[in-house]
Amino acid sequence: MVRPLGSRLGPAVLAATRTQPVGQDAFDRTTRNPVTTVDPRADLSALSGPGSGLRFTIGQYVSLTKPRIIELLLITTIPVMFLAAGGVPELWLVLATLVGGSLSAGAANTLNCYVDRDIDAVMHRTSRRPLVTGAISPRGALIFGLILAVASTLWLGLLVNWLSAWLALGALAMYVVGYTLILKRRTSQNIVWGGAAGCMPVLVGWSAVTGTVSWSAFILFMVVFFWTPPHYWPLSLRYREDYANAHVPMLPVVERFVVVARQIVLYSWAMVLTSLALIPVQHVGWVYTVAAVAAGGLFLVEAHRLLAKARSGAAAEVLKPMRLFHFSITYLTILFIGVALDPIVHLPLPGLS
Repeated sequence: MVRPLGSRLGPAVLAATRTQPVGQDAFDRTTRNPVTTVDPRADLSALSGPGSGLRFTIGQYVSLTKPRIIELLLITTIPVMFLAAGGVPELWLVLATLVGGSLSAGAANTLNCYVDRDIDAVMHRTSRRPLVTGAISPRGALIFGLILAVASTLWLGLLVNWLSAWLALGALAMYVVGYTLILKRRTSQNIVWGGAAGCMPVLVGWSAVTGTVSWSAFILFMVVFFWTPPHYWPLSLRYREDYANAHVPMLPVVERFVVVARQIVLYSWAMVLTSLALIPVQHVGWVYTVAAVAAGGLFLVEAHRLLAKARSGAAAEVLKPMRLFHFSITYLTILFIGVALDPIVHLPLPGLS
């Protein structure tokens, strides 16, 4: 059983940890104060690991790759390959792309954990990650992440094509350098631009089949781009105090709830309208159209519900932002199931062949 984090913190970390008030006022005060909640120089590697043995260690390294996030990325990669192929793509190509994409995403997530290990120690939501508990050393995580990055690039380049390999490597660089190192701790728009890395699997999947990138692939890229803020900001609302304590300026930390909700609605409308643009460009049929309209309509209802409650001055518990967070995953799943099924069961719309 994993012991509470506090009971295993070394003296250096305990000395560097400070109890801070949370919320908007706390963030404003701490951003004017150069003292951070956790001194990044604290020796987090001094933490003792909660277990031992090969199986445990492998599990800890796997957890660094954030498998649940990888699953979400695969939701967009596979269906796009069906659409690009105009039907069912070759199985070996799908498997090769999925393996390479998973390795690349795992590398990005591992390096993200390496860079963010100081703030992960502060946030309750991330306090049990292997680099915080000491189950994996920072050096071990860094080497593991770099090995995955090299392996994924070579795998995709040699077994799929080099365009897909460079796109995946670009996504990795955008996430680790663009988002984690540059944007995350400096701007409230971090997830907007940093989230572009999460859109790249769409282009990887399309290029794996065709060797090129088309307008249809770019439209789906933009759907995921506009989807990312309405997906992530509700989660940030739920863990607002965590981010405030860690001095991460997520939009819900630095702005009022109503401002965040208004931005969520704007991005939601952009997402739904962009998804409909695929209909005339790709000449998709009834299957995709119904999926896009139905799922998009429900998403907009949820987004406007959040805005209405925020305008009434409701507290975070009343807002229930996690409803939209969970439905955003359902939305993306439904939409991309429509992307995959439409070329297989193609029922053309009137006027489109």
